[in-house]
Amino acid sequence: MNRIAVVTGAGSGIGRAIATELAARDLTVVVTDLDIASAEATAAEIGKSAGIAPAALALDVTDPEQAQAVAERVARDHGTLDVWISNAGISKMQNFLDITQADLRQTLRVNLEGVFLCGQAAARVMIAARSKGCIVNVASMAGKQGRVPYLADYVASKFGVVGLTQAMAFELAKYDITVNSVCPGYVATPMQDRELGWEAALRGTDPQTVKQLYVDDTPLGRLETPQDVARAVAFLAGSDARFITGEALAINGGAFMD
Repeated sequence: MNRIAVVTGAGSGIGRAIATELAARDLTVVVTDLDIASAEATAAEIGKSAGIAPAALALDVTDPEQAQAVAERVARDHGTLDVWISNAGISKMQNFLDITQADLRQTLRVNLEGVFLCGQAAARVMIAARSKGCIVNVASMAGKQGRVPYLADYVASKFGVVGLTQAMAFELAKYDITVNSVCPGYVATPMQDRELGWEAALRGTDPQTVKQLYVDDTPLGRLETPQDVARAVAFLAGSDARFITGEALAINGGAFMD
């Protein structure tokens, strides 16, 4: 029987790559996103190679009732819930002094509170099903260092995800549930495309120049791909990583080493 995995924010970018990679490794994937049309598009894309499209569900990660309902529905439909990937996140580049309280609250709400609420929902269902579960939270290189311009609220949220992951791992270990995070670097996604425009405007330059700054800051000499992240997530979700928990795995081509 295939293991069952839920991926949040899987309508595009890293989330889509994670869902696709897990499906390619014979997990039964449930694709979720705030934008159901994007989730359905990911499911259809996976279906082209897998022969059958996975389920696609709408999920607002900041709504605890929705998160719980999705986790319970997946367990009811498939008999278990084995893997939960909390990937959904947002960003907005601004100078620290220009970040409003509303901006801060929204970033923390999606990037940190969403991971918290989804982690609770997934863990409750895994415990009830007595599943040897696995939760992977997508943090960021910005969750390990504050030397990131124009993203102070994002940095705060991702440092929070790294700490939350450790707390979850400690408390859920007695249920044989592992919890880890991944910390990507400069990933070429639609989110990065937006950030390139924002950062270029803030620096008074152009997006291509900023992109080259990202490449130059990466010792391996290229931008990261969503697939680079997806393969690492698949490792943490697999049997080879069953004795790894509470870790924040850097996947950044050497852009930040700790």
